[in-house]
Amino acid sequence: MPIITSTYKPPFWAKTSFVSTVFSGMLRSVNGLEQTRERIILPDSDFIDLDWSYADQKSNKVIILLHGLEGHAQRPYLTGTAKYFNANGIDAIGVNFRGCSGESNILYRSYHSGATEDLDAVVQHVLTKNKYDEIYIKGISLGANMALKYVGEERYLPKEVKAVIAVSSPCDLKGSCDALLSLKNRHYAIRFLDHLKQKLKPKLIQFPDKLTITDYKSIKNLIDFDHVYTSKAHGFSDAFDYYAKASSLQFLPTIKVPTLIINALNDSFLSPNCYPVKAAKQNSNLHLEMPEFGGHVGFITKGDFYYNEKRALDFVKANH
Repeated sequence: MPIITSTYKPPFWAKTSFVSTVFSGMLRSVNGLEQTRERIILPDSDFIDLDWSYADQKSNKVIILLHGLEGHAQRPYLTGTAKYFNANGIDAIGVNFRGCSGESNILYRSYHSGATEDLDAVVQHVLTKNKYDEIYIKGISLGANMALKYVGEERYLPKEVKAVIAVSSPCDLKGSCDALLSLKNRHYAIRFLDHLKQKLKPKLIQFPDKLTITDYKSIKNLIDFDHVYTSKAHGFSDAFDYYAKASSLQFLPTIKVPTLIINALNDSFLSPNCYPVKAAKQNSNLHLEMPEFGGHVGFITKGDFYYNEKRALDFVKANH
């Protein structure tokens, strides 16, 4: 598809990537959303917690929302979308990836950018409820990469999956990791690594045969974490094998459902390959919007709801 010309214009104070990213991630609040938690058991006997919210009237449409690295379903970038879609007659599910709902998961493995088997388990669970004719998927950051990979893989995709929205997607994981480790993003990288290592601590006790204290202490940056834990726990040979196989970039040409990528040009977490212009021009199902501003998961606008949330609803309405 032709590249979409973005209409996003931030408030004057939110034009820098840093302000947009930090305000949206740490200072935004979304009130008045009622959620009901459901635990589902996965095929490997682990669990995922789903936070449901509903439209006022019975709906045959639902949006599945996927969070970013070390996020959860109560983050404003998910609850804002859930509230907006509920107000427009669509139910919502905030997915908490393994170990992200406030309780350690059971297995040594957890979640990662390419864990589409878990997303598929959620989709199949929703379908067993026999309630929804239309399923939409919206992923944020890590969750965006997962959503894109899911609909681009060689799999049977249920006909009910009608549209995907990917926001601030690190389509090239290695490039995005390098960007995160750059000096300008050092404060973000340190914060992410601290969260990841804290969550890994219980597994030192649970799985001493798989993770030693020496291994744990060797983790000094995000690539180390992926070398020591992410890759080994999820069947990859090392961090670079994980980045290569889990990146959604290679799956974009085979996406067969209407898909919108919104990646801001001033997103400091993204590398040049995270703006897949060629793939979008060659795949009629792939729509690429590259606003000048927005930062990483920013897109601040006046009022309760953000630009990417409104664009997501517009996109699903145009493609249901």
